[in-house]
Amino acid sequence: MTTEDFQIRQLADELQPPESGKQSIVLADDAITKVVLFAFAAGDGLAEHVAPLPAIIQIIKGEASLTVNEETVVGKSGTWIQMAAKTPHSVKAQTPVVMSLTLMKK
Repeated sequence: MTTEDFQIRQLADELQPPESGKQSIVLADDAITKVVLFAFAAGDGLAEHVAPLPAIIQIIKGEASLTVNEETVVGKSGTWIQMAAKTPHSVKAQTPVVMSLTLMKK
């Protein structure tokens, strides 16, 4: 359910991982935040990169290898990672994965 004042969404059901590659949809984009939902096929992901803004990654379903700076963790449903702007990170799906990325503009 979406109105101008709020959204209620079931993220685990919003986007299904593809057979190969990745998909994404923008859930919200305003003056304060941008929220993107990603779905990755097993073996796919995002190569190491940096975001120009502070960011939060949350694994909704599936399992992924997440590297932040030099630390690698197994991300599974409920894993939450907060990063300062320009922190190097990467994502590699071990199973089909759905994750959210929140970029904080202010």
